[in-house]
Amino acid sequence: MKFTMPIAIALSLMAAPLSAQDLSEEDVKRLALEAILENPEIVMQAVAILDQREREAQAANVASALEDQGDRLLRDPNAPVLGNPDGDVTVVEFFDYNCPYCKQAMPVVEALLDGDPEIRVVYREWPILGEGSVFAARAALAAREQGLYEEFHWAMMGQRGRIDEPVVLRIAAEVGLDVDQLQRDMEAPEIDEHLVTSNTLASAMGFGGTPSFVVGDALLPGFVELSVLEQGVADARAAAE
Repeated sequence: MKFTMPIAIALSLMAAPLSAQDLSEEDVKRLALEAILENPEIVMQAVAILDQREREAQAANVASALEDQGDRLLRDPNAPVLGNPDGDVTVVEFFDYNCPYCKQAMPVVEALLDGDPEIRVVYREWPILGEGSVFAARAALAAREQGLYEEFHWAMMGQRGRIDEPVVLRIAAEVGLDVDQLQRDMEAPEIDEHLVTSNTLASAMGFGGTPSFVVGDALLPGFVELSVLEQGVADARAAAE
């Protein structure tokens, strides 16, 4: 365990009545080691303090990010919404159609929606796994023009194997989309805006991969069980009372 100089000095002063100015670097190292050997619990105490400070710093960063980006995160009119559009708790999911963990999370999100009529789910298309993912995200967002985003979304999430352009267009036809119109609509500027905003928000939240969820003031990166999302919803409701 390596300590910073202030910690080492504090430990050394516990073991010897010397002022910090009188200590050489070697004295500091020696006295710190002696203090640790005589009081090994100091190490665990120092680790606990550092862990607590890190958690507090992360919580402060999350609170700041949510305060700065809250409106865009929860109420962006350019983001698809499933469930109850007037629901009392919003769950935001950042996802990629080629992410296996996102596909694993699909039935979890469906169960959350089916079990709670007051949930609204905001989808942030965040294609980070290659060109096929980007094509799929653009196509899904374009499907809004034909009122089939939800059907198209679930169908692509349920697709086994790699999602690429031929697969996306095949699924689009299967769910009843006009494929020619879809491809034209994929070039709309609001689609570019959604993807750019997804990157901005994901960076602000500190997310490094998909899926990632925001529930109330809780950030939940990675796959989560239904019980975790339900607890996040319950906590958000309690905080709003």
